[in-house]
Amino acid sequence: MSSRPSRRARAGQWLLLAAVAGCAWYLAHTAAANLRRHDMGFGFGFLLDHANFDIPFRLIAWHDGDTYLRALLLCVLNTLLVSALAIVAATAGGLLVGIMRLSRNWLVRHIALVFVELVRNTPQLVQIIFWYVAVLQTLPGPRQSFVLPLGALLNVRGLYLPVLRAGDFTGALAALAAVALAAALLLRRRLGARGLIAPALLAAACLASAAGLQRPALRGFNVAGGVQVPPELVALWAGLSLYAAAFIAEIVRAAILAVERGQREAAASLGLRPAQVLRRVVLPQALRVMVPPLTSQYLNIIKSSSLGAAVAYPELFQIFAGTVLNQSGREVETIVILMAIFLAISLLTSAGMNWYNRRVALVGH
Repeated sequence: MSSRPSRRARAGQWLLLAAVAGCAWYLAHTAAANLRRHDMGFGFGFLLDHANFDIPFRLIAWHDGDTYLRALLLCVLNTLLVSALAIVAATAGGLLVGIMRLSRNWLVRHIALVFVELVRNTPQLVQIIFWYVAVLQTLPGPRQSFVLPLGALLNVRGLYLPVLRAGDFTGALAALAAVALAAALLLRRRLGARGLIAPALLAAACLASAAGLQRPALRGFNVAGGVQVPPELVALWAGLSLYAAAFIAEIVRAAILAVERGQREAAASLGLRPAQVLRRVVLPQALRVMVPPLTSQYLNIIKSSSLGAAVAYPELFQIFAGTVLNQSGREVETIVILMAIFLAISLLTSAGMNWYNRRVALVGH
């Protein structure tokens, strides 16, 4: 039986394509006519103009006289940073809460249920503002900072994390040890017990070189040293992560329930403990069910990063669709650039998840 489309189907496809192209041409023609009517041109040359504003949080160097193009690059990096952090945290949190939803313990199961119902039934923007205003803005000042593990400090001005000293040999050794240990743990089945001796020694060197860390410390009325994570980033990260974690938890729960009960019984009959059954038998099979809906959640996180404008986090929407648009007066070009960047990031993320989905999917014979 031939799988090629019929002539009628091909004709319908060409007609649909022509209709879409006609709509696109009409919109472009109307936009051009409106711009001419208001004596406005269309172009992206304004990206080379100098920006006269400051961006408080940045991953690359920034000066007041830099161009709008550099501001765009800086905002893209800030958007990618909070999106990546939120994806990692939401995945870990969703996996934990999803497993808790299936716990035999009544209290654990209902704590997870309350979290899911509370988070996913309240607006995401309200949650972000709640974390920023009701939580982070009520923290004590630098002199009364909360001391966290590894010497991190938390106060009203943000989260201060220790960082490796630039050019410090012991710091480089610690980073190398951490990478070697992580690689060895991933390959522990092939390396065996003896293969972990060298990484363990490197891990000991990592602990011995803890002096290579530059820890934040109180100096006068402020905190010096380490790296500062501003409260705007923390609030946006918490809001995005917890909101997505509630939905991912339900995806995890449904995927685990989709695994046949016989798989668990067969694994238990081999003497595996419940935790081993979950980790080695259930989760690998449930992962094949999780990946497609997880892709949608990851894309929602990336697009929802634009809510950072509500707490003044300098991401794409807050800086480029706000300050740059007001200064340059290029409304159409600015919105086109924002749409193109979010589309490119989402398509790349979707392509990566689709590639991973093909790798873990079951292959029929």
